[in-house]
Amino acid sequence: MLKAELRKIYMQKRKALSSDEALLLSEKILENFLNYFKPKAGQKVHVFIPIEKFNEINTWAFIDAFLYRNIRFFVPKVVADQLISVEINRDTAYETSGWGISEPLSNDDSGELHFDYVITPLLYSDSKGNRVGYGKGFYDAFFQSISPTSRKIGVNYFSPAEKIDDIWENDIPLDYLVTPTEVLSFFSGEE
Repeated sequence: MLKAELRKIYMQKRKALSSDEALLLSEKILENFLNYFKPKAGQKVHVFIPIEKFNEINTWAFIDAFLYRNIRFFVPKVVADQLISVEINRDTAYETSGWGISEPLSNDDSGELHFDYVITPLLYSDSKGNRVGYGKGFYDAFFQSISPTSRKIGVNYFSPAEKIDDIWENDIPLDYLVTPTEVLSFFSGEE
């Protein structure tokens, strides 16, 4: 299927979830992430803040888990049409962006290029780690700018079903996909 078709289908599927269903599925995704990757104090994780109106995975629970485990974490912020990484702590002040995303007030890019994990928003991922986002290309550009050893991890309510037919040369696939029921590895260097 084409990305535009998949984007429409999976946006509708996500919107059909009740807030209670989305919260429960998000908790299962977090549990699968923590059990599989076992993040440790001092590691660096880049994690998106959810767009609630799009019923995205509730990553606030991820952020709470990272704070509890003393994991350094960073969130994306779009500044001048570029995605930057802002390091977050308990005292970070937030504002709501034009996209309806809670973002840190700071526009200071951390300059960090190596993350242990980059938790990536998406609408759909196929069984090869190719993903469908919102079509803006922010994460493909971000993936090109960071260390190739940073593990790119998609989180989604849904497991792969359809193949994405229109993969472009600048598309960068995920290394892993975490759903409420499984963790899939697309990483060729898996131990």
